[in-house]
Amino acid sequence: MTATATHAKTRMLLLTALFAALTAIGAFLKIPTPWSSFTLQVFFVCMAGVLLGPKYGALSQLVYIALGLMGLPIFTAGGGLGYVFQPTFGFLLSYIPAAFVIGLIAGKSALRRRIALACAAGLAVIYLVGLPYMGLILNVYLGKDMGVAAILWAGMLPFLPWDVVKIAATVVLAGVLVPRMKELK
Repeated sequence: MTATATHAKTRMLLLTALFAALTAIGAFLKIPTPWSSFTLQVFFVCMAGVLLGPKYGALSQLVYIALGLMGLPIFTAGGGLGYVFQPTFGFLLSYIPAAFVIGLIAGKSALRRRIALACAAGLAVIYLVGLPYMGLILNVYLGKDMGVAAILWAGMLPFLPWDVVKIAATVVLAGVLVPRMKELK
């Protein structure tokens, strides 16, 4: 491996660690509302996918999840292996494929339309993984009797407008940062 290739790989691994840390910080950057608190994790998942690409974007989220499962209190309500029994753990787990999908669709493009489409696809992955997991934990493990409408209301509908705002912020920031990332290489 050449010195330039080694330098590029080191840079990407540092950025991967940075986005794992930013996602952890995003769990504690809360916007309180009367219904629930909204975090900035989805924003950092989107930024990781757009800026790092599919491989390193997904790796950043894998590192975040692994650290939390090892016991670091970096999830919204703590950490540790027992967190897999939290109804919201499926959303955390979904960050890995979501960052991959976002990176895959966005490519190295700075086109706002493409970044918005990539983030919307990533958000769909988050809900497609998170909602069934939530339903499974709530209904099977915790013995609740929640129908699809109740699960959608608990896990998606109040969060959707804020997720759209996070995607819009990603689109605006990525338009500036993607060209800068190309300059780094």
